[in-house]
Amino acid sequence: MSEIHLPREAIIKERIQESPTLFTLRLAYADGAADEPFEFQPGQFNMLSLHGVGEIPISIVSDPDDVHIFDHTIRRIGRVTGGMEQLKPGDRLGVRGPFGRGWPLEETKGRDVLIITGGLGCAPVVSVINYLMRRRDEFGRIAILQGVKHADDMIWRERYDTWAKQPDTQVLLAADMPSKGWPWHTGPVIDLLSNVSYDRNNAIAMLCGPEPMLIATIALLREQGLPDDEIWLSMERNMHCGIAQCGHCQIGPLFVCKDGPVFCYSEVSRFLGKRGF
Repeated sequence: MSEIHLPREAIIKERIQESPTLFTLRLAYADGAADEPFEFQPGQFNMLSLHGVGEIPISIVSDPDDVHIFDHTIRRIGRVTGGMEQLKPGDRLGVRGPFGRGWPLEETKGRDVLIITGGLGCAPVVSVINYLMRRRDEFGRIAILQGVKHADDMIWRERYDTWAKQPDTQVLLAADMPSKGWPWHTGPVIDLLSNVSYDRNNAIAMLCGPEPMLIATIALLREQGLPDDEIWLSMERNMHCGIAQCGHCQIGPLFVCKDGPVFCYSEVSRFLGKRGF
């Protein structure tokens, strides 16, 4: 049986409580594989398993240059994530991956980059933002737009401050439900697009978030003149196997786990917002 079908043991090196319901597990391969590099593309995901409980797909949020450590930010929403929430440094879980197709980073060099996310949609793009910031002089203007439902879900505020200090970099934040003293925009994240200046002829957009937010954002980007093949999105579906065998994540002829989770808009435009897809 191929190794990709079997989980490998990983040890938790660090656990970070990001918010009351969000936590990050910093992992490394256990035992004899500890020195083996973990190689992935920003935008890919792993299947994490808890023995006797279950397995779930989780985006990799670390920088691909950190080859011996890989991070996963997880929201407690069910039985498996609830079990993982109880883990502490030194505990172990199973890892399969990385799976899927990541962001088109080579095509992004020398261009303006818009990164627009909603909800916890920021997680799949954290690794690509880290990638861009470590190689800042290879790209044009960068705009990071992050929207959340509740202000308390804005979990990476220190990172946002660090990213905003980079040259030619905008970080614009929004919340539908602000907290007391919320200093940023109140309302949908797409409202912030009017505050972004970018070269429509030399830009690429990367989107993550709930499907209604993706559809609204894509419509506005197209109105602004950004071509369909310069709009990329990370899609979420109920992935069980990670290897395009179970069919749970199928969208028309495509499988999110194998053909995505990152897609060019032109590949999936006919399926977005359609019941049954």
